[in-house]
Amino acid sequence: MVELSDIRAATDGLPRSYEVLVRDRIKFRVGQIVYLAVAPDERSMGIAFPRDERDAAIAAEPAKFFRPVPSDERYQWIQVHLDAIDRTELRELVLDAWQLCVPQRVAAEYLARPHRK
Repeated sequence: MVELSDIRAATDGLPRSYEVLVRDRIKFRVGQIVYLAVAPDERSMGIAFPRDERDAAIAAEPAKFFRPVPSDERYQWIQVHLDAIDRTELRELVLDAWQLCVPQRVAAEYLARPHRK
């Protein structure tokens, strides 16, 4: 199971990304945009995810992905069960979510660096 320490490691070093605590909930932001939020019980996380791809992802892998709460369905957001992913997939999901929130130039520069994690 992926843990909070794995999430922190996956977000570490991402340009413009920072961690905040909002109402006892750990969130990762770029500016004021939240791209990852850890559930209070740390068993799932919500991430930025293309809204038009959400239903297909949930249908294809319902053990891994699930719908956000109704009030968050208007956003580009999906929920992920942390016990259904490994660290490699976590890193891919985090990078994809982060890229939705940063300028394309910032993402391209980071991804082009040979020493990135």
